[in-house]
Order: sequence, then C-alpha cells, then structure tokens
Amino acid sequence: MISNTFTILNNGVEMPRLGLGVWKVTDDKVLIDAVHAAVKAGYRSIDTAAIYGNEAAVGEAIRTCGVGRGELFVTSKVWNSEQGYDSTLRAFETSMDKLGLEVLDLYLIHWPVKGKYKDTWRALEKLYADGRVRAIGVSNFHVHHLEDLLQDAKVVPAVDQVELHPRLTQQPLREYAQAKGIQIEAWSPLMQGGELLDHPLLAKIGAAHGKSAAQAILRWDIQHGLVTIPKSVTPSRIEANAAIFDFELTPEEMASIDALNENRRVGADPDNFNF
Repeated sequence: MISNTFTILNNGVEMPRLGLGVWKVTDDKVLIDAVHAAVKAGYRSIDTAAIYGNEAAVGEAIRTCGVGRGELFVTSKVWNSEQGYDSTLRAFETSMDKLGLEVLDLYLIHWPVKGKYKDTWRALEKLYADGRVRAIGVSNFHVHHLEDLLQDAKVVPAVDQVELHPRLTQQPLREYAQAKGIQIEAWSPLMQGGELLDHPLLAKIGAAHGKSAAQAILRWDIQHGLVTIPKSVTPSRIEANAAIFDFELTPEEMASIDALNENRRVGADPDNFNF
C-alpha cells in the first residue's frame, strides 16, 4: 500500500503529501481555527499565497497551533504584479514579515507571467542559495513553460502546483514532471461546486472502502504520487480529508477514475489569463 505521508523533493527536502489550502479564506478567526483543526487532524502542511491576503493570519495560526515550527511545511507564492527580479525579492520579504517566519519551506511563482517568469525564477534561486527558502518551485506551469524555464535555470523546480482532479488529470504534464524530478501538486483536487462529490462512480468506489467520494479522489492523488491540498474550513471535512492513508484503491478503481478525464478546467488556463 502506498501510504507514506511524505514525498522527497528533488533536493532531498521532505514535503507532506497532504496539505491544507487556504485560498479565499479571508476571515482571520475562521482561518486560524481551520489551521488549528488541520494540525489536530495530523496535517503538517499549509499552502497560502500573497494574493490570498491571509499570510498574517496563517502566521498567527502557525504560532498558536500547538506544534513546533520545525514540524510544519509552509508554502507561499509571489503574485503576478510583483514578478521580476528585484520586485520578487521585495515581495518575498513582505510575505515573510506577514508570516513572521525566518525561513519558508516552499516559495512558488504563482502564474507564468510572459516575459517575467525567468527573472522571477532567478530571484527564487537567490533566495534558495541564501537559505531563505528550503525549496523553490512554480505553479500553473504547462510543459512548454517548464521547458523554457529549464533552458536557463540553475535549479530545477522542486514542485509544479497545478489544477488537477479527475476531470483534468494532467497526464502529459505528470509524465514530463516525473522525468525531470519535479513533484506535481494538485490544487482544487476535489474540483469546485461539488460535481465530483456527487458522482455515482466516485461514490461507489468510496463506499467500497467505507469512505466518501472525496476521500476516494484524494486517495487517487496519493496513489498517483501527487501532493494534494484540499481546501476546507469545516473541522469535520478537514478531518475526513486526512483519513486517506488507511486504504488502497485497486488498479481497476484507479483506471476508472483516470477515465473521467475531460481536460476540463475550473480555473484559468495558464496560456490565457489576464490577472
């Protein structure tokens, strides 16, 4: 059974396979309570970003969650308007001030802003070389973005965080990333709007293991070697989303979930975004 709760990134850093996403959580108390519930449920990874506007609350939650900083893996991201070499370095310091951290576990380029992401990557490489970040990576990068970046990069991205769920399985990207030693991380793993959570096939697969459709999807992520960061502020759901390491989907169940792919996005296409 693939039940390991950590993956080893290409630089040897351990990253939890399950994390809590906090996108759109702007109420400080709700966010702090959610992080506390997640830590209590066994999560050790929190994923935020400058654009989310909640880094300060994440920092407060980290300081008050009851486990030491060394046990937690914290991710943030540089926003599009701050991309470029010098501006990324400034944006990083702003994020760190809000988080109240000396060292960040993972820093990502949020979107591949044309004409800027290579300079942004140079800034991330400097932060990494200076020991301010334990690992650096990208988010929402297609294969061609990664190919372009790698032409000049001194450091291979440790992670590419992308929209990924049974309707968008990202198979070509996953194969490319695996060949390059880049860990794929799934945002919006349960899609949005509950479409997948009501899907009869996923409900049936979950029920066969005494689990929900959501747990079946997150287990599918784990068995594909992905890192997954479902978002929730509801303690019962946060706890349920963590209960994915005590069962295993069969090869037939994995294949049937794979077959739900429609290459359908709920978020923006990284080749066509205007923010």
